Amino acid sequence: MSGTTDAAPDFLLLPDLAVRPLGGAVIWAEDESFAEKENLIRPEAAGFRPATFGHKGQVYDGWETRRRRGPGGAAPAADDCDAAIVRLGVPGVVRGVVVDTAWFTGNYPPEISVDGLVVDGYPAAAEIAARTGWTPLVARSKVAGDSVNLFPVECEQRFTHVRLRIHPDGGVARLRIHGEPKPDLRQVDSGPIDLAALESGGLVTDCSNRFYSQPLNLLLPDRSRVMGEGWETARRRDHGNDWVRVRLAGEGIARLVEIDTSYYLFNSPGAATLTGIRADGTEIELLPRTTLQPDTRHRFPIATAEPVTEVRLDVYPDGGVARLRVLGTLTEAARDRLRAGLR
Repeated sequence: MSGTTDAAPDFLLLPDLAVRPLGGAVIWAEDESFAEKENLIRPEAAGFRPATFGHKGQVYDGWETRRRRGPGGAAPAADDCDAAIVRLGVPGVVRGVVVDTAWFTGNYPPEISVDGLVVDGYPAAAEIAARTGWTPLVARSKVAGDSVNLFPVECEQRFTHVRLRIHPDGGVARLRIHGEPKPDLRQVDSGPIDLAALESGGLVTDCSNRFYSQPLNLLLPDRSRVMGEGWETARRRDHGNDWVRVRLAGEGIARLVEIDTSYYLFNSPGAATLTGIRADGTEIELLPRTTLQPDTRHRFPIATAEPVTEVRLDVYPDGGVARLRVLGTLTEAARDRLRAGLR
């Protein structure tokens, strides 16, 4: 069946593990005759300029393959397909897939399928493409042209790579792989880390408002480049305040918090607090209410050594924050749980 739907599924609130700013890469494609594979994971929505022709035809902001032909120029066989492989920026459990065929109307693939694979180390792309043992995530399914096609995934395995197959050929604008980050323990067990980062396994679990931009942006790597790459709320007209809650990579002891208001010049919060939440639900003050400055990377040492599993950032009364970093170390209990594959 088609994955298109009018109701937005919950998985869209989870991070896109494949997106380029998180470190995703399209490492291989069977064909990219009309439009290059790298467009699949660009963070912005696909654009289109009519009557913009290059040597290979109309320029599309997506991945587009040639027209397949069978023997003697006949239509392709039913099992013919083109494929592209994406290395996830952060490995994880996939909860949903978006196959966006924006602007592809007479040249979209009628059907798609998506598979996952776990790869250790950094083998060559051709070697990964030749591997067997791919796990189906989305069975062969119909898609609509110029549409956002949504597919929930029910699989508890962790994957490092996904393969998009289009049957038999055509164009796809964007591929989004939404899920829960599950990084390699070796990457988070070597010393102090950012316990809140998506690439460490952190995840936004709730927030008060996401009017202008998503709170998941707070946990992205690198610094924001423009105001739109952070989390910004609507202007409050009451006496409350906005907040975001983050599940850490595991139980850890926070040593330093960074609250970055870069590019928020006239709409940064006036103040903030950070509260730690223990496994039993007990709340611990990590940062008391502290005045914030616009367009500033604030760094505050944390005095308490209490282990916490979550943090809540409260901003007063509203505004925008570019990044939230919670630098610290995992407890031994957290390391044991990660080794066992548990959260």
